[in-house]
Amino acid sequence: MRLVFAGTPEPAVPSLRRLAASDHHIAAVITRSDAPLGRKRVLTPSPVAAAADELGLHALRADRLDADATERIAALRPDLGVIVAYGGLVREPLLSTPVHGWINLHFSLLPRWRGAAPVQHALIAGDAVTGASVFQLVPELDAGDVFAEVSQDIPATATAGELLAALADSGAELLAGVVDAIAAGTAVARPQVGETTYAHKLTDADGLVDWTAPQPAVLGRIRGVTPEPGAHTRIDGARLKILEAGLAPVDAPALAPGALALHGRDVLIGTGTVPIALQTVQPAGKGPMRAPDWWRGLRTSSPVAGS
Repeated sequence: MRLVFAGTPEPAVPSLRRLAASDHHIAAVITRSDAPLGRKRVLTPSPVAAAADELGLHALRADRLDADATERIAALRPDLGVIVAYGGLVREPLLSTPVHGWINLHFSLLPRWRGAAPVQHALIAGDAVTGASVFQLVPELDAGDVFAEVSQDIPATATAGELLAALADSGAELLAGVVDAIAAGTAVARPQVGETTYAHKLTDADGLVDWTAPQPAVLGRIRGVTPEPGAHTRIDGARLKILEAGLAPVDAPALAPGALALHGRDVLIGTGTVPIALQTVQPAGKGPMRAPDWWRGLRTSSPVAGS
């Protein structure tokens, strides 16, 4: 089949590479415009744009799939549209432009966690299992019938970035199988069944840690917002980013929510139940550092985290 592929961030790259290696022809890759990155704000292609260039594929930059983008895609006469984390909505008439419409690889077990940040919300909510789904794109958000899905237990220490990378790989194989089945005329989709939940796009406010929450919820929050938008708190009015945290030793003392203490070599911080151990942190204006090194530089003997 002739495919058009829409995607932007790194988690979409394994799917693009897998389809490029298949028997199908990718007529074009649609991705968002180059974005200014780093302190010098250098215009940088998206990971999908960079992969398309490496693979010798034609990339169309479009921040919105508007009338102009629709006209350019229609001229390619695609059999199927494939979208993975593009960052924009596909509406009519583009939705019906390919012969077989559009399919979407989504990183959750639908209908749980429809929306922009499913992996992050799964960790924040303390889910034990997540996965990836390939479904038929329809006007309603992530509501189309599902062709295939793959489930995965969530590792106890996984961050959103690590879990998303794993699902991007397994999801690429899942997606390729569905594309093959559509081409062969054997694909069957089923309606979504179960409770619908939504995963809104995370903001900086979602990374603020509530130390009065129970320990599992605190660790889920930290891991769910790592690497973006990042977990953070304030110590004596200064912002502190929490890059890594884990379980405290079994002999850790009880601490009030937000209270910090050095216990042996561990920097502990209290939650609503038992403490956790800070492992890697990043103070404002500085680079990442091990928590004990940061602790030694504090100017207060009884620090307390707050908002």
